[in-house]
Amino acid sequence: MNNNESNRRALLGMSLPELLAVTIRLGLPKFAAGQIARWLYVNHADSIEQMTNLPKTARWRLSEEYEIGNSAPVDAQHSTDGTVKYLFRTKAGDYIESVYIPDGERGTLCVSSQVGCKMGCTFCMTGRQGYSAQLTVSDILNQIYSLPERDRLTNVVFMGQGEPFDNTDNVLASLRVLTSDWGFGWSPKRITVSTVGVTAGLKRFLDNSRCHLAISLHSPDPQQRAALMPIERAYPIEKTIALLRTYDFCRRTPSRPAEGTHQRRLSFEYIVFGGVNDTLDHADALLRLLHGLDCRVNLIRFHSIPATSLHGASEETMLRLRDYLTSHGVFTTIRASRGQDIYAACGLLSTAKQQAGIIK
Repeated sequence: MNNNESNRRALLGMSLPELLAVTIRLGLPKFAAGQIARWLYVNHADSIEQMTNLPKTARWRLSEEYEIGNSAPVDAQHSTDGTVKYLFRTKAGDYIESVYIPDGERGTLCVSSQVGCKMGCTFCMTGRQGYSAQLTVSDILNQIYSLPERDRLTNVVFMGQGEPFDNTDNVLASLRVLTSDWGFGWSPKRITVSTVGVTAGLKRFLDNSRCHLAISLHSPDPQQRAALMPIERAYPIEKTIALLRTYDFCRRTPSRPAEGTHQRRLSFEYIVFGGVNDTLDHADALLRLLHGLDCRVNLIRFHSIPATSLHGASEETMLRLRDYLTSHGVFTTIRASRGQDIYAACGLLSTAKQQAGIIK
């Protein structure tokens, strides 16, 4: 395991070309780059010394300046439903949370992309925490690399702390490591990235990744959405939808039989707040907004946070919205709430106390 105080650079997160540059600079044979990549992303080595098909002198040169860059969770909280929330300390000394969600044969990890968040959504504890720092590629991947349940992991969702497309370079680099043949070798279909709709980063993602996409919507009405999500003023949802229509998410119709490649899934996340965005009028507005898109809607129960007048809708309301949207052609599900008792559910992640030094 690495020492968080080390000045050595992390190998974890490096691409094959970056590893090649390292081997050339250190005077190692070029093929050593592929060997190192395999030790990292296939064998999940804990130390450079474990890379036994590298000569001892090569391992020594490498370890003089580099380390794996992995770091085990510093804390874990276990929910009664099997969900586990992990606390990681980054090399820079910041704290982030990840959530492992077991579900039968599936194991999903919700990863963070930033320390805190700039978006300021009124219903989210991470937004209240504010922004502290970007996560490096190594920080992002370490949440997977050092997960105790790593061998049972089937899916990763970028739905933890932070806005992925406010850290686009490092998120895209982590996706390349996860999906490349020289990396983890995962299918892009195992990964979903969620965004509030930061346009520049979203467009780069659409142009460079085949991973699934989820849009945090929460209201079809621009004014209401802006009250819930201030980012609406900078990145209107209608412009986000217009951008998505230029990609491969449009429905195939008799007049457009070849429209879109449909290699990735588009979802819209919709937290249902009682008396706010829970009427059939909202459902009709949502249908108009999404008309023609090949997408699904995930309805999410609101989990109460301090100092807000917002509250969750009734189960009857959730079911009514789900059935109404589905009957009008938009496949809609109600996301199961997991880990609420350990503050691991949607909107509840926060490391403000750790960042302030209250909890070590």
